[in-house]
Amino acid sequence: MYIKRNLEQTFLEASTYYPVLALCGQRQVGKSTMLNAIKENDRRYVTLDDLTARRLAKDDPELFFETYGTKLIIDEFQRAPELLLEIKKIVDAKALSGEENNGMFWLTGSQQFRMMKSISETLAGRVGIFSFSSFSQSELEGVFRPAFSTDLSELKQRSALKNLNSVHSVFERIFKGGMPKLNTSRIPRERFYMDYVNTYLERDIHDLEQVGKLNEFYNFLVFMAARTAQELKYDEIAKNVGISSPTAKAWVSILERSGIIFILHPYYANITNRLVKTPKVYFLDTGLAAYLCKWPNAETLENGAMSGAFFESFVVSEIVKSYYNSGKELNLYYYRDIDKKEIDLLTVSAEGICPIEIKKAKNPSDADKNFQVLKKFNLPVKPGLILCMCNELVPYNRDVWLCPISLI
Repeated sequence: MYIKRNLEQTFLEASTYYPVLALCGQRQVGKSTMLNAIKENDRRYVTLDDLTARRLAKDDPELFFETYGTKLIIDEFQRAPELLLEIKKIVDAKALSGEENNGMFWLTGSQQFRMMKSISETLAGRVGIFSFSSFSQSELEGVFRPAFSTDLSELKQRSALKNLNSVHSVFERIFKGGMPKLNTSRIPRERFYMDYVNTYLERDIHDLEQVGKLNEFYNFLVFMAARTAQELKYDEIAKNVGISSPTAKAWVSILERSGIIFILHPYYANITNRLVKTPKVYFLDTGLAAYLCKWPNAETLENGAMSGAFFESFVVSEIVKSYYNSGKELNLYYYRDIDKKEIDLLTVSAEGICPIEIKKAKNPSDADKNFQVLKKFNLPVKPGLILCMCNELVPYNRDVWLCPISLI
């Protein structure tokens, strides 16, 4: 069963004005499935997981394209970066001869930052790059959603997602996660995640020279899952996992470029040195994080010590996915100062700053207590939001609104 992805139309539109498109994201989130579902009949598909295709791509890029053609999906492209210069040559030759060259190559990769860096450098001006993640809740319910907006008039027009109407149903979604295979087949959850972690360690991580023992990296992965929605402190990671701080930084970078985690940076300005500059880390798929932390079921997770952190991770990941699915750049930050005044999220734009708090409660109290700290930035402060389990979008006071997470 194929579930329609929110990125489809944006991706197809970009294919009409870019010669090359790159779709980057975590393993098994449905990159090649989406591209094969929306491709034209004359577009071929090749995966560089195939040893024969990969050998040809590495040894003779010119013959590779003679063999497979130039209206092509190339899956797991990061396995043969040698193709980049040949792609550039083909694209430029078409342009010089006056021929149409848009939409020639669609590339996918699960090592996104390494892939994006090399592609951006070689194909500058010729490539559109998109990030991709597991299913958002709107996709699972068959509802198209643009990027999350703090604009009240837009939020009022949204219909609530029916499966996020109670905290119990939310934690069922948090526990299961958004991986396509889990949501479109009958595979047991434990079986899926066990295979997923083993595949990730053996195929993606084993190839990276920064990683020595895989069991050490697995312990690191578990530790990071237990720190979702927390500040990212490399010394703490190093001490608990038994690795050096430089190794901790290198391994965090691997998780980020694999699409496993999202790093949320703090908002700060030169007007004050009292702000914390440590980023926060979020698992993009809460089901994977819950599996790594060995939570046995959704009910135990909901009532456990980490319920608030997982709820916050779920909300942040849904917002991040909405940006990814719209092909838009993220403008998300968080705020914390040395007095421990914190705001979960800030959206920052030319119109001003919008503070956002995330609360598991239905009627949170004193949730906007830190919003006034934003006045020192001398920027307009837009009406704030409390994302929570309330039933409808209603005023909290004159400057803040309660917003159900079902509207994300």
